[in-house]
Amino acid sequence: MTDAPRPPRLVVETHEVDPVDDLLTYTAARNPLAWVRRGDGMVGMGAAHVLRTDGLEGATIGERWRELSDAADVRDDVGLSGTGLVAFGALPFDPRSARAGVLIVPSAIVGRRDGRAWVTTLRADDDAPAEMPHAIPYGTHWAGRVGPGAQTAAGYMDSVRAGLAAISAREVDKVVLARDLTGTIPLGADLRRLPRALSQDYPDTWTFAVDGLIGASPETLVTVHGGTVSARVLAGTAARGADADADVAAAAALATSAKDLDEHEFAVRSVVTALRAHTRALAAADAPFTLKLPNVWHLATDVEGELSGTASALDLVRALHPTAAVAGTPTPSAIEVIHRLEPFDRGRYAGPVGWIDAAGDGEWAIALRCAQFDADTASGIPVTAYAGAGIVPGSDPETELLETRVKFRPIVDALA
Repeated sequence: MTDAPRPPRLVVETHEVDPVDDLLTYTAARNPLAWVRRGDGMVGMGAAHVLRTDGLEGATIGERWRELSDAADVRDDVGLSGTGLVAFGALPFDPRSARAGVLIVPSAIVGRRDGRAWVTTLRADDDAPAEMPHAIPYGTHWAGRVGPGAQTAAGYMDSVRAGLAAISAREVDKVVLARDLTGTIPLGADLRRLPRALSQDYPDTWTFAVDGLIGASPETLVTVHGGTVSARVLAGTAARGADADADVAAAAALATSAKDLDEHEFAVRSVVTALRAHTRALAAADAPFTLKLPNVWHLATDVEGELSGTASALDLVRALHPTAAVAGTPTPSAIEVIHRLEPFDRGRYAGPVGWIDAAGDGEWAIALRCAQFDADTASGIPVTAYAGAGIVPGSDPETELLETRVKFRPIVDALA
């Protein structure tokens, strides 16, 4: 973990404003900061303070967030979830990743929830007052394409076979294996157009943009609000049918698939086990339901509970991540198999992404259906997209490859 100086004393002021039509026009075109769902959410501009970490080990980023929060002078006239002192965060899948985790406290936040809108300004106490944010028109339309990355289609099927061998050898019961697509987009591209397209096409997902990581995740890792905690577990996937009858058949087949039900049970069990130590009441449905998204069906289970102590959203992120849904079971062994079989660093793909406030409340998803945009080069802005599939006994390499193609669709379509 990188050492950090003592955090500054932040001055934070939140007040209500007239309704805002398009939140994304209030964030930066090149490096947007956003958390949006069904039109509500928050966007940020600038950076009043940034916390970076090389992973989730040692003195946690959650402890450093508490120090920053305790020292802050917060004046919040709105009092909704997401007002006051807030940081947007994205953390790596594996602490060994070369890509650091980050918590960004913006200089300004514009938010909207339940028909109300607000502006928060944030600054160090010896800085000049922050300027009020204003809407910035979208830049011109652009298009980008991605192609095979470090893991080719043939290489991915070979990795699935190696994963099945690890299962046969009792090294793991399940392992989630991913592949990547890479490319570039034009210099000067307005990256806000990507979350805009994702939020329009997939309104029920968490659309996010944090430090170049942009995507639309259907999977809630954890939500903490007023002493309650909830999570949505997704594991088990089927492509949508080509017509109404085929779609119903696809959902029914998924709901009765022994392979997918086993994969889902692994994932639910890992979440319940992680949360139990932090809750005094915890409930999960006995059987999953089928969740319909524009491109896929998922098996889904909601988990809800009541916190037993003072754990923050970041504390629970640390306890939960990585779940069996994105790593496998047993998780430590699955991570080692992933490290051995995937020829790339996942970075923040399949890691936690979301936000936290001064009270420790927040919303965090698993960074899925996403791409990482890096620093400009002479030829354009590099982009890497990711998608994975859970490998369990009975998995077929070609079928798992097709599943990743379906999961790539949201980000590939939005890029195009």
